[in-house]
Amino acid sequence: MMGQLAITPMAQDVPLLQVDGVTKRYGQRIGCADVSFDLFPGEVLGIVGESGSGKSTLLSCLAGHLRPDLGRVMFDTAQGPKDTLTMSETERRRLMRTDWAYVHQNPRDGLRMGVSAGGNVGERLMAVGARHYGSIRDSATDWLTRVEISAERIDDRPSAFSGGMQQRLQIARNLVTGPRLVFMDEPTGGLDVSVQARLLDLLRGLVRDMGLSAIIVTHDLAVVRLLADRLMVMKSGRVVEQGLTDQVLDDPQHAYTQLLVSSVLQV
Repeated sequence: MMGQLAITPMAQDVPLLQVDGVTKRYGQRIGCADVSFDLFPGEVLGIVGESGSGKSTLLSCLAGHLRPDLGRVMFDTAQGPKDTLTMSETERRRLMRTDWAYVHQNPRDGLRMGVSAGGNVGERLMAVGARHYGSIRDSATDWLTRVEISAERIDDRPSAFSGGMQQRLQIARNLVTGPRLVFMDEPTGGLDVSVQARLLDLLRGLVRDMGLSAIIVTHDLAVVRLLADRLMVMKSGRVVEQGLTDQVLDDPQHAYTQLLVSSVLQV
């Protein structure tokens, strides 16, 4: 299991991400409320819950796509922990180009469809200062191969790829610069079961080999079972249970988690 391979919080002194009291409201409706947790280097956190539970709102707040009404999101930068919510726009953009990456459920949201596969990967490298065309192309070729896309398709546009290949290309584009934290929003959503299985195997290997920290939002408990070290369960915008993934899934304590695990609720 991934949890046996990843670095545990006990071995770390400083959390990579410290989330404190994050709250987002839409008028009278709660998107997420008073969410707090620490994420340590090399750790993968899964967030699950039915549609409308607040998991996607929380992820958007953590990744800077939404601004929460309350709370702090502290990231361990090279200069020490900084609140990403009070960063300047320039600092936040730099963070998204270097230490952070975001894998969308729909790969079209994370790719430039009019640019070649190699160009999609190369753009991320150029954003962090790479300029040598040969080196950029070599790195793009290497990453396409790593995500099981033939190097011969480096000049093909993503529109010519299947949904599963587009998702693998999006992963290559995000991971080529070696980010320290990856946000994943339903990374296997909308894919056929056989394609999902291949993608999960790929993600599991990359997380292990690169020592990635990640936060994964999904409705699929099988995904978090394979990928996540720890699990948070959300209902109506609040965290109702959290703990080690196997512990939560094998011995759920909260009634809502028990319903999720027994598949009584459609998530």
